[in-house]
Amino acid sequence: MQYRNLGATGLKVSPLCLGMMSYGDPKWQPWVLEKQAARGFVRQALDAGINFFDTSDFYSFGASEQAMADAFEGVRREELVISTKVGMPMSDLVNEQGNSRKRIREGIDASLRRLKVDYVDLYLLHKWDAETPIEESLDALEDLVRAGKILYYGVSNFRTAQLARAHGHTLARHHHGLAATQLQFNLAYREEEREAIPYCRDNGVGVMVYSPLARGWLVSGADEGARLTSREAVRQKLDVKQQVLYGGQSDLAVRSRLQQLAGELGMPASRVAMAWILARPEISSILVGALEPHHITEAVAAVDVKLDADAMRYLEEAYASGPLRTGGYSEIKQQQKIAVADK
Repeated sequence: MQYRNLGATGLKVSPLCLGMMSYGDPKWQPWVLEKQAARGFVRQALDAGINFFDTSDFYSFGASEQAMADAFEGVRREELVISTKVGMPMSDLVNEQGNSRKRIREGIDASLRRLKVDYVDLYLLHKWDAETPIEESLDALEDLVRAGKILYYGVSNFRTAQLARAHGHTLARHHHGLAATQLQFNLAYREEEREAIPYCRDNGVGVMVYSPLARGWLVSGADEGARLTSREAVRQKLDVKQQVLYGGQSDLAVRSRLQQLAGELGMPASRVAMAWILARPEISSILVGALEPHHITEAVAAVDVKLDADAMRYLEEAYASGPLRTGGYSEIKQQQKIAVADK
């Protein structure tokens, strides 16, 4: 495994990051595996050289963090780069959501207890909070660095203007910028090439990509789609964001080319799609969500795939740029409210 720096920091991370949202409590989402299932996936990831693991307090309302802690039992802390997030609603209490100083302080303490560690390597604001000044949130994160509870911090799901405002504040006030941002990026959704990825490249912000397979849509209908497990099928059926974001004419053309090229190369479409992302030097790591062992196997195999210029061009030519696709948030928020109510 060839490791990469997380943005302009000295932190070395694997180009693959195991996303731990898949493990926790099926009551949170029906496709989620029980906590104990995480152990096997974490061991497989570690054996493959993956040292980066990402979760959130919101995933299964803390059970994902607990699953991570249990799976790390017996593993040296020095082997691990742990990332978690704060900001999504943990209950219907007004101060148990958002990015206020109070929420961040209480959120990290609760996460550390569940994770059974003294600090996390990377702490992210899960989403933009329009009701809290971003400067308050960032200064609260800096306080956690001074307290030794986190080493680096960043953001997730921020628009480029929001990202620039946050990075500029930390740079001016604390003499360093954000360590990383998480954003959606894949062959079917490349709008972040306009501003966000160039901004991160030019300003030393690490890029962690989620939905590298368009939430599974890019490989649906291919051989991989035909062998979906019941758990994967449930997720695809209930995934509101996938249904809202993907399936347009441009997406269909891109998926067709991906599957055709994968066939010519004699490898799964998922491997080719991830190799395309990993070829970009701005990307620090890809988030891999694994419900089956072969998901990790294919991601690891993608690290060694080198697509030539013709293959890269062939995959990219069918893409038609369009509006920023953040859609589905009203449906997703409703889904979150139901999850909170059922907690």
